[in-house]
Amino acid sequence: MINIINLVGKLSLNVFENLGKITLFFLMSFYWLFKKPFYFKQFLSQILDIAFYSLPVVGLTTFFSGMVLALQTFSGFDNFNDESTISKIVLTSILRELGPVLAGLMVCGRVGAKMAAEIATMRVSNQIDALETLSTRPIQYLISTRLLASIIAVPFLVFIGNIIGVFGGFIVSTFKLDLNPILYMVSTIDNFNSIDLIQGLIKALVFGIIISIVSCYFGFNASGGAEGVGRATTISVVTASTLILTSTYFITALFI
Repeated sequence: MINIINLVGKLSLNVFENLGKITLFFLMSFYWLFKKPFYFKQFLSQILDIAFYSLPVVGLTTFFSGMVLALQTFSGFDNFNDESTISKIVLTSILRELGPVLAGLMVCGRVGAKMAAEIATMRVSNQIDALETLSTRPIQYLISTRLLASIIAVPFLVFIGNIIGVFGGFIVSTFKLDLNPILYMVSTIDNFNSIDLIQGLIKALVFGIIISIVSCYFGFNASGGAEGVGRATTISVVTASTLILTSTYFITALFI
């Protein structure tokens, strides 16, 4: 019994210690955003990598999610299989939850893992130490640019993913479920609520911060050669994904 309590205590202390360090890491990265010099080329490279190259996987994921959601709504609401019901459920679910969460998880798996692996490799190969010898602040050059790029790119991806997801629901509803396309589009417009869109974009903003900071933190503090790079990448993706799913509940609770 005592051993179990000791284990739980050690795990709890380790979790809170890492949360504290990640918070300080975020504050330092945010602070250096407003200090000169600003590495525009590095920032532009990250924007391109996150926003442009992640768009196909985010679009494909949200498109099929909208299609599946329309099918499930049609089969689950036997007495309400009309344009208004299906379009409202698809629109609200995509804007509030599915769009932001799916986009966040896809970006976490594609970009977060890459960030962690790149920075961890730089750490174990002493490239970060080399930056310091060249009078370049590693956090300002490597982390702050990625943080700003994620803050801008992830909401953009979520916004585009929302449109594609709603379009996927429209395709299934009109071509497979034989609903009236005009009535479906009018119902979608009538049921649109700006608060739902704002809620999803706030989640996207938080997810962007989580993905960049968590991935960069574990990469920045990696050690142990190739094994350390793999360990940092795995931990960063698992931690960021867990925080995304956890934070979406608390943000949703704020709007209810």
